[in-house]
Amino acid sequence: MSAFHFHPKAVAFLADLKAHNDREWFADHKGDYETYVKDASVAFCRLMVEGLDGLTGGAHQSKIFRIYRDVRFAKDKTPYKPYQHILFAAGDHRQTTSAWFFGLEPDRLVLGAGKFSFDGEGLVRYREAVAGSRGAELAQIVEALQGQGARLNEPQLKRVPSGYDKDHPRADLLRRKGLALWIDLDVGVATEGDLVATCLAAFERLRPLVGWLEEV
Repeated sequence: MSAFHFHPKAVAFLADLKAHNDREWFADHKGDYETYVKDASVAFCRLMVEGLDGLTGGAHQSKIFRIYRDVRFAKDKTPYKPYQHILFAAGDHRQTTSAWFFGLEPDRLVLGAGKFSFDGEGLVRYREAVAGSRGAELAQIVEALQGQGARLNEPQLKRVPSGYDKDHPRADLLRRKGLALWIDLDVGVATEGDLVATCLAAFERLRPLVGWLEEV
């Protein structure tokens, strides 16, 4: 597999876009976006899919998220996202139990794994597993990964959902509608060395979480 990394101009473009987030500036610099961010992301995805297939034994697909923001109902009317987000999943990510996440931002590289939001049936299964015997296993996985530096965002719910003990020892996990863990790296990692290998190493660390979600 060929080594890959983004050109430093990709990060520079995203940083400048964050500072000049308007249509006129973007039009003047669209060539940089297409060359250093968009086209480079396509090449990166091709290599990452191959790498993830080898790592997990599954057949992966990639989704490159659009840089254009939907501002119709948003308070923030800036038209562009000053970052490049990519998702990888073994099949249609809308139907899979987990996915791998990549985020190239102006000041950091974010890698993650898990599920943003469980569907209705999936959320029920998740909560039952967390409250039951499998929950202790998940808590150990999350604690171990946090001990290795992984980040866990705050729960989406303020209270434990009805039907579960509000003082449950895994109340934090029960107050979640999705579950993902994140590894934050210096943005320079994205522009030097073998980025694919770096991502695969991070995803390997997060595999216990993905394995639990797939089993449950």
